[in-house]
Amino acid sequence: MATIQRKKGNRSGYTTGACAAAAARAAALGLLEGRVPDQVACLLPNGQQVQFSVAEGCLGERLQDEPLTCTGTVAHAVIIKDAGDDPDVTHRAAMSADLRPLPDQPNRVVLKGGEGVGVVTKLGLGLEIGAPAINPVPRANIEENVRAVAAPYLEKCGIEVTISVPGGDELAKRTLNPRLGIVGGISILGTSGIVHAYSTSAFRASVEQHIEVAAKQGLSTMVLTTGGRTERFTQAQLPHLHEACFVQMGDFLQPALEAVVKAGIPHVVIGGMVGKLMKMAQGERNTHAGRNPVNMGLVAQIAAEVGAPAAVCDEIRRAETARFASDCMAELGLSLPFYDNLAQRVVQTLTQRYAGRFTLRILVCDFEGNKVTEAQGGYHG
Repeated sequence: MATIQRKKGNRSGYTTGACAAAAARAAALGLLEGRVPDQVACLLPNGQQVQFSVAEGCLGERLQDEPLTCTGTVAHAVIIKDAGDDPDVTHRAAMSADLRPLPDQPNRVVLKGGEGVGVVTKLGLGLEIGAPAINPVPRANIEENVRAVAAPYLEKCGIEVTISVPGGDELAKRTLNPRLGIVGGISILGTSGIVHAYSTSAFRASVEQHIEVAAKQGLSTMVLTTGGRTERFTQAQLPHLHEACFVQMGDFLQPALEAVVKAGIPHVVIGGMVGKLMKMAQGERNTHAGRNPVNMGLVAQIAAEVGAPAAVCDEIRRAETARFASDCMAELGLSLPFYDNLAQRVVQTLTQRYAGRFTLRILVCDFEGNKVTEAQGGYHG
């Protein structure tokens, strides 16, 4: 069978979470209006309103006659995911939402995972063991979209929302999910709703161009972040800086820093969370999840240095994610020294590599975007 080669570029697309939310919203409109629309406007987590085409939509027979009752079967809608130019294994996957009334449970929205959505079996992902692998931001966004259109329906009864991805179990074999302990399917992800083509050369070029333009504007500080959440965090921390100072570098740490050096920008701020920062500390130049994994031995070493018991350090060493260590440190009350140590290591690694080229400030946030700590170092000219 011939393989279709996707054209490389910098076109953005939509996350699995955004597509699931759009499908749920279309199905909710079906419950309310007695017909699933062909197009649906979905509110993304970043506040954008985006129009999606509904590939499939249908209702149970009784609902077609009685759209505002709590009887009937389900409302069903499908959105085909468009990942833009990002080489995402879920590109063109069918994101399906089935909504079922919950009689006698007014105003309640219950979210479930169906076929092709993975199930969490290990700690360290920020989700309960046994729960569907639907991350917190998409969870909230799906419910927000359902409530936005189904308020009259929710006055009468609750709604159960089941998200499915037919074929998701096969797609998941090409992701890190098996290694992370997510079994049976893919994860529903996305903190902004938008997929940027971070893995393309075009995106890398756009990062370098952004830094060059900022330098030509006379800006003396670049704030490099790994995504939308860390960018919003740093913007809140540094409101006095011009908007052009902020650039989402994605995983392109080395190209971004080399562009800073080439442009002669004297001050760099990096905003990050535990996983990406750990990769920077261990010396990775590209922090993409598909490259070298987090060095869990180093994570365990940091935990030991800040006082974690040996048994916990052994667990961390055997774990798959830096987030697992973060959760362990929180339980032990050692989050601050753990993150202080990590931030200092990032400073040490990068200032040794770029000695005398710029000052460096590391801003660390948690998974909710709250500041945890910071560290500074480097050239002060």
